[in-house]
Amino acid sequence: SPDSSSVVQAVRNYVRAVRKRQEVPSQLDDLPATMLKIDYAAVQMAEKADDTVKKLLTLELASHKEKLRIKKEQLMAKVKRNESDRGSTEVQVAVLTAKIRNYQEHLQYHTKDKANKRRMLMAIDRRKKLLKYLRRTRYDLFENVCQQLGITYTFPPEYYRRVTRRWAAKKAFCIKVFNEVQKQKAAEKKRQREAATLKEESADKQKGVDGSPV
Repeated sequence: SPDSSSVVQAVRNYVRAVRKRQEVPSQLDDLPATMLKIDYAAVQMAEKADDTVKKLLTLELASHKEKLRIKKEQLMAKVKRNESDRGSTEVQVAVLTAKIRNYQEHLQYHTKDKANKRRMLMAIDRRKKLLKYLRRTRYDLFENVCQQLGITYTFPPEYYRRVTRRWAAKKAFCIKVFNEVQKQKAAEKKRQREAATLKEESADKQKGVDGSPV
């Protein structure tokens, strides 16, 4: 009938093709389930434990946080300068790399999680600054870090902003507001200092009156 055909046509126009999400491989896929946790890696008796205890000591029942901790240690081991190195620039880049990849995997399934997206962008910006510093000071270490961690370093694009009347007026207004706020803060500090000075003078006078001979 013409009514049913119009309904079918309307439904066809409304329905959209569903795009299949491109799955990003997890960085934790290469961690075997039989691998011991960090806290029990140096315990010799852990290898001789029974199957039930091994499930608790290995990554078979481990949480995502524990697996991510092991992944950070693995990335740090690739670039750290010595066994006790925990705070060099290379180690900081390795830790940030593990965090960034974890955020990317999370945002693949939770696209509207703005809080974690902001944390990821902050981590990316922090890693860029560290890599820029490392590239300027120790280029050999910079190349090694990028190679070991699989980082593709791209130069930031040159930024040009066309000056318009609206932008110039907005900037001038912001500067004017900032200067006015600074003046108000300075005046408030001055009033507080004067009040404190008057209070001290009155206290000194009161002491003198109390201690004067009759």
